[in-house]
Amino acid sequence: MPQLSVVIITFNEEKNIGRCLESIQDIADDVVVVDSFSTDTTESICKKYNVNFIQHKWEGYSDTKNFANAQAKFDWVLSLDADEALSEDLKRSILKIKEEKELKTCKFNRLTNYCGSWIKHCGWYPDTKTRIFDRRITKWEGLIHEKLVIDSKQEALLLNGDCLHYSYATTDQHLLQTEKFTTLSAKDLFSKGKKSDFIKLYFSPVIKFIRSYIFQLGILDGYHGFLVCKISAYSTFLKYYKLHQLHKK
Repeated sequence: MPQLSVVIITFNEEKNIGRCLESIQDIADDVVVVDSFSTDTTESICKKYNVNFIQHKWEGYSDTKNFANAQAKFDWVLSLDADEALSEDLKRSILKIKEEKELKTCKFNRLTNYCGSWIKHCGWYPDTKTRIFDRRITKWEGLIHEKLVIDSKQEALLLNGDCLHYSYATTDQHLLQTEKFTTLSAKDLFSKGKKSDFIKLYFSPVIKFIRSYIFQLGILDGYHGFLVCKISAYSTFLKYYKLHQLHKK
């Protein structure tokens, strides 16, 4: 049976990491947790499980994940975030592919839990992610919203079952993350010579809300669906506003 390493990066994930580690017990042959010097109980929780716990300075999402992949015992890697967990159906799917002679590049759908509600629309689902790969031909790229780049023409196999993503427990957490990511996004756009204008600043947020709430059926996700679409639109405004401010400076 081929062997699989599970790789996770953490920073102050005491509320999530136990659930994540518990969900991989039946499928992992090796578990690597690369932690950016958490100040909560993340380390002590991890050490209750059979994991290789490594502390390493934060280098950004892509570089930190690439470092973590290099620490794995096996070349085939399942990459998870600490706030994710495998559903029972997805675990069975992974166990099934491990019964074959060779592993394959695999992707699966991700279902997000937002403030206690599962969001099945808004453009947030199925949110398909490629997460099982051969690290020898794969790397993460990108400053934010890191992207997996695989040097292969092989099509990723879609597995049955969802990866359960426990995103924000409160809207305040969502807004704080929005502030952080829009700052990074604006700086990234600025470095590429992109500019903000009246249309991007005021019309793009409206278009974003209409697309996610109406056309992507966010309205079917009730109150929390409305909040997701509203904050997503606000995020679009904030990104272009901060880009505009960078050019003014």
